[in-house]
Amino acid sequence: MSEDEAREFARSFRRFLEAMHELGERSEGNEVVRRVQAHVEEAARRHSVVSRAFAPFEQVNVQVALDRWCEHPDRSVTVEGVTNPPHYGTFSLQQLLHGEGLPPTRLTAPELVDLPSGPARTIACLRNGLFLVDDRVRGRYAMFVRAPAPNQGDPSLQLELAGLPTAQAQEVLRELDELRSRHNVYRGQTVELSPDVHGAVTVVFPVLPRTERADVVLPEAVLARIERHAIGIAARRDALRAAGRHLKRGLLLYGPPGTGKTHTTRYLVQHLPGATVLLLSGRSLHLIGAVTALARELQPAAIVLEDVDLVAEDRGFGPGSSPVLFELLDAMDGAAADADLLFLLTTNRADLLEEALAARPGRVDVAVEIGLPDADARRRLLEVYARGLRLEVSAGAVDDVVERMGGVTASFVKELLRRAVLEALESHGAAPDGGVVVRDADLARALDDLLDSAQGVTRALLGVRDTAVDGPPAVHEPHPHTRAAYASGLSFVAEARPGAQPWR
Repeated sequence: MSEDEAREFARSFRRFLEAMHELGERSEGNEVVRRVQAHVEEAARRHSVVSRAFAPFEQVNVQVALDRWCEHPDRSVTVEGVTNPPHYGTFSLQQLLHGEGLPPTRLTAPELVDLPSGPARTIACLRNGLFLVDDRVRGRYAMFVRAPAPNQGDPSLQLELAGLPTAQAQEVLRELDELRSRHNVYRGQTVELSPDVHGAVTVVFPVLPRTERADVVLPEAVLARIERHAIGIAARRDALRAAGRHLKRGLLLYGPPGTGKTHTTRYLVQHLPGATVLLLSGRSLHLIGAVTALARELQPAAIVLEDVDLVAEDRGFGPGSSPVLFELLDAMDGAAADADLLFLLTTNRADLLEEALAARPGRVDVAVEIGLPDADARRRLLEVYARGLRLEVSAGAVDDVVERMGGVTASFVKELLRRAVLEALESHGAAPDGGVVVRDADLARALDDLLDSAQGVTRALLGVRDTAVDGPPAVHEPHPHTRAAYASGLSFVAEARPGAQPWR
């Protein structure tokens, strides 16, 4: 920077400071300040402003509480919107009350954001809302609700109250918190929490496809062990409490990708009677402390933490140097033993968790391996994923496919059936009634395609490691049906061979 540029910067900065000083001196003339001061008497303005912070995902529940609270016959409430230019940052009720250091603000119609309150339901929530309260019992005072602003360094929802003695202000905030808990929209629902690109928390109410026990293809002993620890404890909660046994439990499902851990989790959470299900994964795991507190409030509850290995060594959230996994385990330990909470963790890399779990024993009670399906499981998976299809496949063809799929995952079997349908459509088209008939040759060609040497990356994406496949090698002889297709010159088969362009 040159000397002239430095002087110009200094002059500009001085003008900025003078403008800010002038703004502060003029703030008493601000229409928002006048409105607040006209409502809250001068003597009441001497009381401290009392505030309470809420987790960002509680915004919809705080709004429900405010709506209920404002309906009380002993009080009348006027709600005003307050806005300011975004580059000035946030402001507080303390500033609105006394007019000190206040950015340029003005009264507007209340700004609302439509937030989900359930599947296909929403509630309009205030962003910056000023509540001017006339209470028959407590007198006149003001509240201010300030929405989370993670892009401005303030990720929490703030609720502030001015014009009452501290004890009465705390009493009002307790009333609102009790209403928030009593009318919590998450209770009994499945809720997925995740951060967006700006760090704000988004809430989704996913509609999970119905999953029954017959849909879970695991060895009976493995599935029974998982059910006993998750569903069995929930079904016997009263008897266990009476016997002085704890209900809080941690269940870890581990194994290679694509073997059905998420599928098993979906089955479990759908069969926990009356439970609230909170889903976290990846970067949303930093919310675990606040989510655990919410789960205790809404128990019985299950907290599903998928792919915890992704944050096993992550030190990127919050102060200090503890990996996120340790924060997760500490949150699990902080829940009371008699709380009806299930912590359900999944991982592809149990080896990354062993040291942390050993350093904090008692958080995870049972670890169950979800391994690659054996021959019987592969046959059952074919049956599960073939539901709704018209299969005209011989028993011998099924036996051959089951044998050739040694070492594959459940995801592989699912993709196999999808490709078999495509093969059928390419080969002989749809049936007269619009359906699709899958025959021996269709299934064989689909499997040849998936096991082809050019499909190594595809297999890896489906969780199959070629070195682990104990059936066919990476390069194999095509099935006789496929050789016959070559001879007939079917172009859709030739395009799937090495060196050709993909046909899907």
